[in-house]
Amino acid sequence: MSMLSSLNLAALVSLIPAALLPFRTQNQRDSWFWAVLALAVLGPLLWSVSLFSENWSAGLAADLWAGIAASMILFTGVCLLERQAWRLMPLLSPYLLLLGLAASLLAGTAELPLPDNAPGAWLDLHILVSVGVIATLTLAAVAALGSFLQSRALKLKKPNRLTRLLPAVADSERLSERLLAVSELILGLGLATGMATQYLESGNFLKLDHKTLLSLLAFAVIGLLLIGRRVCGVRGQMAARVVLLAYLLIILGYFGVKFVHQVLLS
Repeated sequence: MSMLSSLNLAALVSLIPAALLPFRTQNQRDSWFWAVLALAVLGPLLWSVSLFSENWSAGLAADLWAGIAASMILFTGVCLLERQAWRLMPLLSPYLLLLGLAASLLAGTAELPLPDNAPGAWLDLHILVSVGVIATLTLAAVAALGSFLQSRALKLKKPNRLTRLLPAVADSERLSERLLAVSELILGLGLATGMATQYLESGNFLKLDHKTLLSLLAFAVIGLLLIGRRVCGVRGQMAARVVLLAYLLIILGYFGVKFVHQVLLS
């Protein structure tokens, strides 16, 4: 097994304890939680650094690992700031583990070329902003899903083991709304840097490809939801569904397009 394959496997294995820990007998934010969380951050982060050590990669697998690492880092920060955020680990960690498995299976697929006319620093900024969008929206979507599952269980009066691990509906909604506001700002910056990069590459500010259209649609959906929450008090399962829709649009725009070009059409 090559060194790169070993690092990939180590990154994938490092996510397994975080996916299993929440389902222990007594789930709590103790030293085991922080140790497992640190491991789940370190594995994907080191693997992502090794993938991008020489230059930015345009491969789907590398993008997925970067998104996983950024999501785990952001989750750690949110857990330090928000007392109940750690309860989202039963949803976040298994999902990121599945993404890591997908990224491992897609390793070695053909890569799309990066723009060669844009300044390196500007392209770096655009890529970093894109990773930030993925991380913040991933956590916002997980918080929205937690709120949806919790409120549905309460409505049906059928709580289960998973919903008992999750934060209260109000805590999940508050966290989701804050992350949505941040993601809207970052996504707006990402669209601006993307248009600038497109202009430096082709002389046109906007290229109406699938990624751009899906990103613009997600930006509009998130903006309308934030306004709806403030003006009309949109909450509950309806708001959660809209958040998940916005996240789906971003995932399709960032990863779905690359999957089609690098896997299906290669």
